[in-house]
Amino acid sequence: MARLKVETDERLNITLVYSPAPRQVREWSVDLPAGSTAAQALAASGLLAEFPELASGRLALGVWGKKAGLRQVLCDQDRLEVYRPLRVDPKVARRERFNKQGVKKSGLFANKRVGAKAGY
Repeated sequence: MARLKVETDERLNITLVYSPAPRQVREWSVDLPAGSTAAQALAASGLLAEFPELASGRLALGVWGKKAGLRQVLCDQDRLEVYRPLRVDPKVARRERFNKQGVKKSGLFANKRVGAKAGY
């Protein structure tokens, strides 16, 4: 794959997005020189200063929903997303919801035919 030569005076407009809690979204617009990485965008945004708990752990990043690392070189108009760590494993949460609802009241077992075997 051939790379295009980038002029030094070219600037990138990057949108950085982080959701500190459910239904809360914070957005920063960062202007960076061409060839900048995700780590440089994080430093320029001030996100780590505002949310110091992110600096202590390993960050999960994405560019337009695709997994990326701190060394990822960004393009103009990229959307850099910082993901929260999961508090509960999704499989465990689903299992707990299923147990709470009751086996015979959810999923395949909700509409039982009269005279049918259990589970059918």
